[in-house]
Amino acid sequence: MLREQINQDIKKAMQEKNELLLLVLRGLNAAFHNKEIEKRTKLSKTEKDIKKLEELSKLTEEEVLEVISSEAKKRKESIIEFEKGGRQDLVEKEKKELEILMKYLPEQMSEEQIKEEVKKVIAEIGAVGPKDTGKVMAAAMPKLKGKAEGGMVSKVVGELLKE
Repeated sequence: MLREQINQDIKKAMQEKNELLLLVLRGLNAAFHNKEIEKRTKLSKTEKDIKKLEELSKLTEEEVLEVISSEAKKRKESIIEFEKGGRQDLVEKEKKELEILMKYLPEQMSEEQIKEEVKKVIAEIGAVGPKDTGKVMAAAMPKLKGKAEGGMVSKVVGELLKE
């Protein structure tokens, strides 16, 4: 569903001659295609039926969100590096691209919302200290996937397990 929306937006961007939107969305489509090829390659080791292989290698909605999140993360990292290098022109370009990508992601949770979810997970699994960080992360990430960045969740888990 999200991929269809992106394809419709590509057509709209072409009609409106919106070069930046077109560039970002075409890049996103290329990333989807690369992910499908990667998935198909892994599956081809076990599955020999071509039609079944094609069907199985299609991206799920969750995988589409992962690809978009990955692309957004790349933009955030680029912004940081370009700011360090004093390249304000590239910072602005990356920020605009990030803004476009964020429209396709679910609303990101605030740090407070993440804390609430992580507290629930800690209570569920009975984590007591920093040694339980891995268990808490393993339990929390599936619940927060797409809604919060892994780095932020990790930071919150670390803070809460220190207390």
